[in-house]
Amino acid sequence: MPNCGGGPASPAAKLLVHTPAMTLDPHTPVIVGVAQVTDRFSDQSEARSPLDLMEDALRSAAIDAGSPRATSRLDLVGVVGGSWNYPDPGRQVADRVGSDPTTTLVTSWSGHSPQLLINHLAARIQAGQLDAAVVLGGENNRSRRLARSLGAELERDYDTTLPAAEPFGEPLVMATDHEEERGVSAPITIYPLLDSAIRHAMGETISEHRRRLGQLWEGFNQVAVDNPHAAVRTPMTADEITTPTEANRLVGAPYTIAMNAHNNVDQASAVLLMSVERALAAGVPRDRWVFPLAGSHGLDTEWISERWELNRAPVLRLAGERVLKAADTDIGDLTHIDLYSCFPSAVQISSTELGIDQDRALTVTGGLTFAGAPYNNYSGQAIAAMVGCIREQPGAGLVHANGGYVTKHSFGVYSDHPGGHFLNIDVADEAASLPIRQTDPGFSGETTVEAYSVMHDRTGHPTHAVVSLRTDTAARVWGTTRDVDTLGAMLVEEHIGRSAELSPDGTVST
Repeated sequence: MPNCGGGPASPAAKLLVHTPAMTLDPHTPVIVGVAQVTDRFSDQSEARSPLDLMEDALRSAAIDAGSPRATSRLDLVGVVGGSWNYPDPGRQVADRVGSDPTTTLVTSWSGHSPQLLINHLAARIQAGQLDAAVVLGGENNRSRRLARSLGAELERDYDTTLPAAEPFGEPLVMATDHEEERGVSAPITIYPLLDSAIRHAMGETISEHRRRLGQLWEGFNQVAVDNPHAAVRTPMTADEITTPTEANRLVGAPYTIAMNAHNNVDQASAVLLMSVERALAAGVPRDRWVFPLAGSHGLDTEWISERWELNRAPVLRLAGERVLKAADTDIGDLTHIDLYSCFPSAVQISSTELGIDQDRALTVTGGLTFAGAPYNNYSGQAIAAMVGCIREQPGAGLVHANGGYVTKHSFGVYSDHPGGHFLNIDVADEAASLPIRQTDPGFSGETTVEAYSVMHDRTGHPTHAVVSLRTDTAARVWGTTRDVDTLGAMLVEEHIGRSAELSPDGTVST
């Protein structure tokens, strides 16, 4: 069990854990079993497929629930989309465990998908439309990369004769044509750029900012060290995290490898949900139950260019406030928190919007840098870990899941004791009234630097900078520079607020 880093359990939670189950609405959703699977094989002959890993996770979740045969009566199997080519992985896993679900789903490509799907299923259980469902996610990226490095290919177990599973969620498009043309299309570029905006807003120097990020990420590392499923369990100090070395090179300044998302894993997770009525019929012990109390979701802006301020995410705040209100709790009452942690800027923005002190534990896994996760399934792993933490240290837990560039948000509140009627809240109506930044893709001329990130190659040398600029009408436009002297200066001197000339081809001169 990882170091969950929570506060003391609330007295109410300790009392309510003994509430007789028969007094609950039989359609109340409850998580009865969870599992995480992590392989670390160094011999490619031992490598397992994503399907193998997900099957293992599902069987392990049923054992965790104290009901190994629960896998045979699933109404729905949902799978978080991955880099594999299974048309219907849920159906293949179901066949392996002897289940015949009426529905299988595969989510769209987005990091907020696991929590979004959990909320969807919990709401359907509450409505009496489902009795048992599971959310799976898994990848074998580590083994595939190892095999490729040896000039080999792993055996594939895709059943291409199956029709595609029902899609869940909107297709993810990360950038506009203008953004693509100017290099605004990769998380490793955009998240450090967002951090430069955070630095400027806080009035920090580049060195002060780097030290604070190191301290923040050191706290995540400490949780990962105690997490048996974490990909990276080596203790690292703040200085070791932020100081570039041959093994820890700069990627997008100020982020070293130790501050970037880590998807080079063979991992899977399973979260098994039931109605209270089905959980009782399956004989799941009451001490295994963890209740989803409420869920929420919202979209900040479709495109990063339209974000009003790059260091803020107002819809994240709205969705967080609404889910906490629906769960009849607040930040100060939470025993456990897991904020989506692909990069430090995501954690800083979410903790700021939610009013969470960054000195407290903000993860139950160690975060996406150190714990690692399959593509899109970090929050699937985090929800499984959160259930374990709540069982071990009773109370309420909050999970934030993120997609895009701190853009798509989904929240879940969980507890060892039941709440009221489960609500799944969409904050789109409230978000519609928020201002958006105008863009001016065809602009050239004098601008002001708003934010930037300096990108590095695999040898640790700077290659170019992606720069967010404001025009004289406060519209946003993007540019790039490859000038060696400018790149060197940007790494040590704050350039935000400086005047810059933008040429028609997108080149920035400061």
